[in-house]
Amino acid sequence: MKVLVIGANGQIGKRIVHLLQDSDQHTVRAMVRKEEQQQAFSASGVEAVLANLEGSVEGIKEAVKGMDAVIFTAGSGGSTGSDKTLLIDLDGAVKAMEAAEEAGANRFVIVSAFQAHHRESWDDSPIKPYMVAKHYADRMLESSNLNYTIVRPGGLLNEPATGKVKAAENLERGSIPREDVAQVVVDSLTAESTYRKGFDLITGDVSISEAIKALK
Repeated sequence: MKVLVIGANGQIGKRIVHLLQDSDQHTVRAMVRKEEQQQAFSASGVEAVLANLEGSVEGIKEAVKGMDAVIFTAGSGGSTGSDKTLLIDLDGAVKAMEAAEEAGANRFVIVSAFQAHHRESWDDSPIKPYMVAKHYADRMLESSNLNYTIVRPGGLLNEPATGKVKAAENLERGSIPREDVAQVVVDSLTAESTYRKGFDLITGDVSISEAIKALK
């Protein structure tokens, strides 16, 4: 499968790119917005294209052309204001969906946020604007014609992968290493049990492959 990673320079994005690069099932193209990022990926043997989520759908479509799937793991980051959250995490995500549909990349996996589908869980959250953006981006994806998967990880950790996770539509809050999130995202690409489905994801006690197979 030919896969475009949007948000390839992010912490999860970089891990996803490396997993895809090492895979014998997939080929990867990284979408970035800065030339120095493009050069860094190219130097490591990864095809990289320049496009901006605040730009046009047509510009993103050019990046998607020739791909079978899109992984969206872009984010405005914790140091920006609510305006960038709206422009990147919501409008940027929707533009990517539109570009994927127009370019014929039917498979779309998005990294969302834990319990983004339940407003009640984040009514008093200090990152409520971010949760709102994720909530409505996910809803737009669900209403699209794309074969989607929505991965909603818990608290993100920069720790070594455990290879053990818990995945279900609704879970109690927990955390998970970014490496495990990246592996789940990559494995979900071809796992029919994840098609047109969203799920919470935290560290658990079963292997990633088992957790994915058990999704209902």
